Amino acid sequence: MATNTRSSRRRIAGTIVLLFAIIALFVVKLVDIQIVQADTLNAESLGNRSVEQPVYGSRGDILDANGVVLAGTVMRYNITLSPRNAAEFTRTTEAGEVTVTVAQAAAEVGALTGKTGDSILQIISGALAKDKSSDYAFVAKAVAVDVFRAVDKLEIPWIYFEKNPSRVYPDGAVAGNLVGFVSSGGEAQAGLELGQDSCLASTNGTETYEKGADGVRLPQSTVTTSQARNGGDVVTTIDSDLQWYVQQVLAKQAQATGAAWGTVVVQEVKTGKLVAVADYPSVDPNNVNGTENPKDRGSRAFAESFEPGSTFKALTAASVLDAGLATPGSKIVAPYRYLPPNGANVNDSSGHADLNLTLTGVLIESSNTGMSKFGELLSDQQRYDYMTRFGLGKATEAQFPAEDSGILHAFENWDNQTKYATMFGQGLTTTALQVSSIYQAIGNNGVRLPVQLVEGCRHADGTMTEVPATAGSQVVSASAARDTADMLEMVYQKGWLAAKWNIPGYRVAAKTGTAQMPDGHGGYTHGYLVSVSGFAPADDPEYVVSVSLADPVKLNSSAASAPVFQEVMSQVLKKYRAVPSGAAAPALPGTW
Repeated sequence: MATNTRSSRRRIAGTIVLLFAIIALFVVKLVDIQIVQADTLNAESLGNRSVEQPVYGSRGDILDANGVVLAGTVMRYNITLSPRNAAEFTRTTEAGEVTVTVAQAAAEVGALTGKTGDSILQIISGALAKDKSSDYAFVAKAVAVDVFRAVDKLEIPWIYFEKNPSRVYPDGAVAGNLVGFVSSGGEAQAGLELGQDSCLASTNGTETYEKGADGVRLPQSTVTTSQARNGGDVVTTIDSDLQWYVQQVLAKQAQATGAAWGTVVVQEVKTGKLVAVADYPSVDPNNVNGTENPKDRGSRAFAESFEPGSTFKALTAASVLDAGLATPGSKIVAPYRYLPPNGANVNDSSGHADLNLTLTGVLIESSNTGMSKFGELLSDQQRYDYMTRFGLGKATEAQFPAEDSGILHAFENWDNQTKYATMFGQGLTTTALQVSSIYQAIGNNGVRLPVQLVEGCRHADGTMTEVPATAGSQVVSASAARDTADMLEMVYQKGWLAAKWNIPGYRVAAKTGTAQMPDGHGGYTHGYLVSVSGFAPADDPEYVVSVSLADPVKLNSSAASAPVFQEVMSQVLKKYRAVPSGAAAPALPGTW
């Protein structure tokens, strides 16, 4: 009996010891899990159920001077799916619960996104083939709100959505060559989109959410880990209504004359602001691929340089006047051909007997030989200095992407012919913006103002940064500029195009130009660039209009560009209610 009792006690004791050993083992394991490995296991666990996704900031708008949106952002949605969770599910309908297969769900989504059900099934199978645990694949990027809502209404548990702000251009091709465009991935590619990217660009944030075993987002589990920041708005000086009108006038005349391309610049004389910069052909940033030639996607007004021809004679005349070496009535004899002592050979565009011309008459007749006789009164360095003061040989202050600086060789490198050719707009190149700037300075009493396309970068709190400098520089005296303007009025009144560019009620100062187009290899093509530049009202200049048409094969003279100048300047004066001229233009003699 005693033996049995002792044996029983030993069994109980052994059992108790074993029990304590088991408990101790569990305690050790529990401590290891909850304390020693807690951080690691928690991180792993969270990683299995936590999903991080971007929160997109909104790119800033590009606005015209009146607040009209030229480039904006609308909310689009990326449709994604979880390949590993793609399975049939139960859908509650009015008729009761029904089972929806993966193929059926794929077909439903495909019908709304412009894809086939099979293509969506291939997205799923392709992702799983690479990674059996794949949890993320794109179905469609940047779909419109109505598509997002329709897909969301299907309530497919393994379909997800991401907000994706996308670029839109409400006015299409209006100012499209200026505005530029972004890539499908939202990267700035051209125009103001590129040049002002530091202002427009947004910063994306991130958020995380937790999901259950079925892949469905757990309610109230979303946490923002970094805030998204929206971009600023770029405020331009462009008037979109006028821009539309100018583009229409330019396109109509370019097509009528068979021109390869053309530009029109409208600039405020007293501010330097650009109120319209039109290019033909134009580009619609909503459909960049619809424009095949890459050059047509940018702004030739900024990016294409050319020999300006006779519109440049206004600069030479202003320079001679400013140096005190001539007056509007100064006299010379202008032959058809002039052979200066240095060996250069200068001739006018058509044969004629010797002409007794004043400086005013040289501009009216657009005589190369006459302008050469006045221009040679200045030294090469003097003329070069005047040209640089007028802004030639460098890009304008607008800082437009891919802007051409033109070609102005140092005067020390001029050969005998270039010395004279640069007096009448050959042997150098300018952009349409540089030519406009020359006339802005002459119209503004000799004060050249920075060319301005952008007012600045406006932030959410209303503050404006990156505001461009507006201080001008006196490039010629006020009297020299005034005399030049008076002579340009005589060109407008007495030149051969007087009937084609008449604007009743206003005094206008303008000059035409025709120059052969460089072929890019040191020679010239058979085509011509024809142009008109001028300002009005001439007695109190408010606006410059500068027109250029490249190779208008059906009318290869300044007569092709004059109607554009007349229509655009008329519209500008009417739109901005410029006060009609009160006094008559001064009568300056052209001959003696």
